[in-house]
Amino acid sequence: MHPRAFRWYGVITLFVIVAISYIDRINIAVLITDASFLQHIGIAPSDRVSQGLLATAFMVGYGVSAFVLTPFCAALFGVRKSLVIGLIVWGVVTFITPWFNGYGMLLASRILLGVSEGPLFSLASSYIKAHFENHENGKPNSFVNMGTGLGLALGYPLIGFLLASFDWQTSFHVLGVLNIALGIPLVVAFVKMPKSYAGVSKPESFGDAMHKVGDIVKGALHTRYLVLVTVLTSAALAYLWGASNWLPAYLKEVRGFSLREMGWLASLPQYATVLAVLLGGVLIDRIERQRVPFIFMAASAGVALSVLLAINVHDSYAAAYCLIAANFCWGLQSPAIPSTVQYCARPEHVASAFGVVNGTGSLVAGFMPALMGGVISAVSAGPGASGGAAHGFFAGFALLIGTQAVVFVCGFVLWWRERPSGMRGAIAA
Repeated sequence: MHPRAFRWYGVITLFVIVAISYIDRINIAVLITDASFLQHIGIAPSDRVSQGLLATAFMVGYGVSAFVLTPFCAALFGVRKSLVIGLIVWGVVTFITPWFNGYGMLLASRILLGVSEGPLFSLASSYIKAHFENHENGKPNSFVNMGTGLGLALGYPLIGFLLASFDWQTSFHVLGVLNIALGIPLVVAFVKMPKSYAGVSKPESFGDAMHKVGDIVKGALHTRYLVLVTVLTSAALAYLWGASNWLPAYLKEVRGFSLREMGWLASLPQYATVLAVLLGGVLIDRIERQRVPFIFMAASAGVALSVLLAINVHDSYAAAYCLIAANFCWGLQSPAIPSTVQYCARPEHVASAFGVVNGTGSLVAGFMPALMGGVISAVSAGPGASGGAAHGFFAGFALLIGTQAVVFVCGFVLWWRERPSGMRGAIAA
């Protein structure tokens, strides 16, 4: 098979891996609406902070892992072997989670799951950098990022179905088997890195490995606009994690939808994300590089306006439609993040550079579910809160508007800095 055609099988595989990883991530978001699950782990239905911390625990492990483990994965194991090891670990952790008793043990399992999934997007970014030129990386980036939306879109109704038809334990067992049985064969068959690709040669000794890791980290930290893109990514991911983790509870408890209605309604914004990510990738490949920041600016404004409408309309279905629009706008900006990192970093530093961006961004964004939970609880129980949970959720979702203000400002600064000459260098010396 022609190598230029075969490279897309690797992209499709990464798309599938990202999708199933996101089903793992949002499993808890659906389960916190189930009384028996909350009773098993020992937290009250009204304890929004503890519920939000379950998502935050995952993101803390994920963020630290993306930042710390990615250079070792890139230097010692390579993309393919790192993905196989990750799938084994997160599949096993997911499968055995129901056997953990108590809130503390569940938190620990979520941290471990985050650690095992942390390098995923950095490894995917490294694969794309190795197989696609800068002028053609928009579509493969968008395709991989579409796994985010598809995983959420399939995950909400799937977990809702398993919860309604069986029990909460079944969801963990099914996902654990899915990771290993589907993910590993695909990676082994289709994810192959070119032998000439920089950064994939194996070290000859432990000292050589440490030196190689150090060089990768140093190179990554010199990537142009690293801090600016990291701040932008933190804000963008804060919206994703805040919205995706509280959306099921919002639809069920505030808007009054049943468990089954909640499952398919929560999936609709994610299908909008999938469509928008694909459109965003096509757009990136059709416009000049210096105009890519306009995508961040326009999309963030659309997200903010849509969320504002969603928390102010009275009709429940109208609110759901507004959240669909918000996710569509968010999806437009998603592929522009890895595309920008890949353009600004050297090939051998892409995985680590994106590890810094995605790891730090995920770590910061990981606190959004807990922060929203605190706001929801405080406003719901505060003096004069006649709306109760509804007012609490509206206040919590209002935080998402602030994240998009940060994305807009970062996009504007990125455009302003590149405005005179456009992006000509790949990395700051």
